[in-house]
Amino acid sequence: MSLIRILWLRVLLFACLWWILAEGRLDGWLLGGVAVIAATWTSVALWPPPAHGVRLTALPGFLAFFFANSVRGGWQVALMALRGRRALQPAFLELPLNLPAGAPRILLINVLGLMPGTVGIELTGDRLRLHVLHQDLPVVAEARALERRIAALFGATT
Repeated sequence: MSLIRILWLRVLLFACLWWILAEGRLDGWLLGGVAVIAATWTSVALWPPPAHGVRLTALPGFLAFFFANSVRGGWQVALMALRGRRALQPAFLELPLNLPAGAPRILLINVLGLMPGTVGIELTGDRLRLHVLHQDLPVVAEARALERRIAALFGATT
């Protein structure tokens, strides 16, 4: 979504809010106009428009990928838990990131944390440090596949 469109949507939102607060009266729009402009400016300062827009056409594929890998990962962790401590071989991995900074990387870190057996623990520059429950799991390949899904979601290149 373009910056101009986002700004107009925010202006419209704050204008509707003012109209509701003013109970539809027209005599308060001089002050209301100032309030709408101030609220829009403040919203842009405190919550800047995203640099990366989400492509809704890629959302179903991303959600299907996430659901399938969460279920599969849940089964892997459950089986490891049933086998006891001997089945666990925790490790730290360094993953060079290909996603652009900002929302795509934050989404990657959060989704990796929701997938069983993997959690992102430190982001330094273009490298993500991961903690995994078993060092032989294909975590890097799964993270790369997730990166590709997130890149498609944000229209970025990896």
